[in-house]
This record gives sequence, structure tokens and C-alpha cells, in this order.
Amino acid sequence: MKTVCGVDLGTQSCKTLIYDYEKKTVIARAQSPVDMIAKNDGTREQKAEWYDTALKACFDKIDSEIKNSVAAIGVSGHQHSFVPLDENGAALYNVKLWCDTSTAPECEQLTTAAGGEAALIAETGIPMRPGYTAPKVQWLKNHKPELFARLRHILLPHDYINHLLTGEYTAEYGDASGTALFDVRNRVWSEKVCALIDKSTLGYLPKLTAPGEIAGKVSAAAAARYGLPKDAIVASGGGDNMMGAIGSGAVKDGFFTMSLGTSGTLFGFSNTPVIDPKGNLAAFCSSSGGWLPLLCTMNCTVASEEFRSLFGLDVKTFDNEASKAPIGASGIVVLPFFNGERTPNLPNGRASLNGISAANFSKENIARASLEASIFGMRIGLEIFENLGFNAKEIRLIGGGAKSGLWQSITANVMKLPVRVPAGNEAAAFGGAVQALWTLEKAANKSASIEEITAKHIVMENITIKPEGESTAAYDKAYGEYLKYLDALRVLYQ
Repeated sequence: MKTVCGVDLGTQSCKTLIYDYEKKTVIARAQSPVDMIAKNDGTREQKAEWYDTALKACFDKIDSEIKNSVAAIGVSGHQHSFVPLDENGAALYNVKLWCDTSTAPECEQLTTAAGGEAALIAETGIPMRPGYTAPKVQWLKNHKPELFARLRHILLPHDYINHLLTGEYTAEYGDASGTALFDVRNRVWSEKVCALIDKSTLGYLPKLTAPGEIAGKVSAAAAARYGLPKDAIVASGGGDNMMGAIGSGAVKDGFFTMSLGTSGTLFGFSNTPVIDPKGNLAAFCSSSGGWLPLLCTMNCTVASEEFRSLFGLDVKTFDNEASKAPIGASGIVVLPFFNGERTPNLPNGRASLNGISAANFSKENIARASLEASIFGMRIGLEIFENLGFNAKEIRLIGGGAKSGLWQSITANVMKLPVRVPAGNEAAAFGGAVQALWTLEKAANKSASIEEITAKHIVMENITIKPEGESTAAYDKAYGEYLKYLDALRVLYQ
């Protein structure tokens, strides 16, 4: 039995899977929840020790014989979140998450220091946004100077998991490009932007590994703690979107991947950097070589989860209620900004129900509107992609929302593109396993490319959901209503 392991540290849980690459079968899966600290000022944080606890809980659920077969591990992690460590690798403070918007003042501070947003985009390819890592580092300096003085290592969540496994401090191009401390064109840390925070910042960033390179090997301590083989290869890994791209086969031009999770993302592979001069698309690198221009909304499944919890419904029942309402939810529009928002850039945004009347105020319409809102946000991104000349013929849908037949239909008709879903539900974790296999084969001097490996191991469901003329026209009208309320209320949150 020859296997590789994929790990996906998400915002809400840690997942692991073990893949028998000769039989092309996932032979083990495990999952463990991760909590979140949320405050009204936009704070969204976790504790680094929760990641170690969740990772151990996952591996403890997997049979020892299966774990002993693992030859390589690939790690996916939620992007941008700041793990601050001291010289001994101990966490100094909570991990500020990608959905933390309390750093909006630090974004303004760094943007002003850089000479404006255009200067930042010229230097790194992306502007400062509250979701990114750089303003979180500045926040620590501003608000916890005594802890910043002890800072010695700036890691992202997937970097931290790699550190737990290997004892090494490393980063890779894809995840690093979401820090706003990284020059995406040249794929190096930006000395200029690092110096805006502090002259010491650059020295605290980890060494960079290219996609397909080895980040390290499982240490004796990690082998004992997690039950893994000592010296198993740990691949460079990447951010969850980058690993989701690999797990859905987005390693060449031709289609978009859309992830419907706590955040919503839309991205596609490019052989050259795609820089949005307005900064709405993130000019990220991929974790398979090349680049991965990406739109991110901070509130995707958030609205439906909040309303589902309010109504006391399970996921299936909530979808059934939503399916009873017409397209456009009889005029009800949800602005789903429970966590503020990145695109559009409204870090102080708030969620709202709009267009309510005595005639349309129903559970069914509210449920439908909350589902539609998440895809309307994605359509904003699709239009930005198209304006930059980046077109695709298909969307591959991943994430928790991809399991919903109703959401699949809404996506196809709002985006006016055919939708396909990868077989299996863990694209990021599976992407980690596939990247691990690629790294393993490269280490053995085998010549298989990432394109060849994904073509061999990524399997799509047989069903293609196609847009329908009458439905697309109805969604065009509903999307217009969404934009009307967004434009009217935007001024409240800027």
C-alpha cells in the first residue's frame, strides 16, 4: 500500500485524508472542529494550540497501519491569518484570521506610508486589505508592542502546520502572495513593504519554497505525537484556495474554480501574472507553478448559516424551504456582510434584509435570498475577470456549498456558465495529497508534471449543470436589484 496524506486546516475544522495513489482511492478520512473568537469590533481570532489539538485529533482517528504507509504529506490552510511566534516557536498572541476586519486602520496607515494604493499595487501586485497578513502584523506592533518586541517568526496557518510536522520555518509562493508582504511578479518577499512595518520584519519571514519542493521531513517529535512515519516528506503545501485549485484540476487555463465556504472565492490558473489595477482581484501565485488571480468575498455560506440557525433548520430542510421561493425571492435582497466585506471593500459592512413587504416576508423568500446573495457577490468578480480579458468556459464548484443541488443551479444561472463538481467533498485536502504525490515523484526524479498528475487523479462527477435561458434572465433582474441595494447602502459602511 502506497499512500500520501492531505491536511486541510479550515476556519471551522481540520480535515485529513489518506490517498492510495496506486488504487486511486481515499482509504481514510478524519475531521476535528476548530473554534473561533468573535467580537463586535470585527475581531476574528483563534489560538495556535487549537491547530495542534485538531491535527492530533484527526490523526488519532486513523488506524496506525494506514498512517504508517504515508510517504508524503501536503498541507492546505486558510489564507492570510497571522501566527506570531517567539524565538522558540511558541505563540505570542492569538491568530488573527482572514475574516478579521479590526485592522482597517492599519491598512490606511500602511497605504499612506507606501505613498498610496497604486504604489502598493506597483510594488506587490495587491493593495492593503484587512483580510491580508501585513496589517495584522502592524496591528500587533500598534496594540501589543511588548509582544511585537518578542516576535521572531511570522507564519501563516499552513506554514505553522508544516512547522509542527517538521520543525522548519518555511513558506511557499501561493500562500505568501496573500500576505501583502510579497512581490507576486518576482515571487520574493518585498523589502519595501516589510520595512513599512519595521526594519526587522523581513528577517522574521520564513524562507520560501517553490511549488513541488520539499518543505521538510516529519521530525521525531512529530512522528511520536501524530503517529506518522519519521522522515516522511512534507511538501511545500499552500493556501486553501491554491490547494483547492489543485484538487479541482485548476492547474492550466480553461475554467474557473469557485469555492463556496465561509468565504467565497473565484479563481483560475494563469501562466502570467494578472494584476488588477483597482485591486479587486487578488494577484496571487498558484501552488502548482504560475499564478492564480482570485476574487474573495468574506461572506459566502455565512448568511445562509446564520438564517438557518435562526430558523432552527438543518441544511437539507433550509434548502427545501429556499427551493419553494421564486428566483429573486419575491423582491427580498440580502446583503450578507456579517463579517464586513473585502470585495466590495467594505470592512465595516453589516448584513441587512432589504425589499421586505407584508406580501413577501416569508421564511422561504429569506432562505432563497440568502443563497442567491452569495452568488451575486461572485458575479461581481466574474465581471472583473471578464473586463481584464480572463474568460473561461466552465466553473468547477468546491466547498461545503457545492453539495447543494440548489446552489449548483443558482451558480450556473447567475454566472451563465456550466457547472461541474469534483468527485469527493474535500478539494483542498485532496489537493494537498496530490501536491504531496507530485513532490514525492519529483524527489524520486520522476518526470510527471502537475498537469499529468491531476489529469490522472482528479475525477469529476458525471453531471454538468447548464444555465437555462429563462432562469438566467430572471437572475439578471434579481442581480440588478442586489446591485441597487448595494450601491444605496455602500455609503453607510465606507
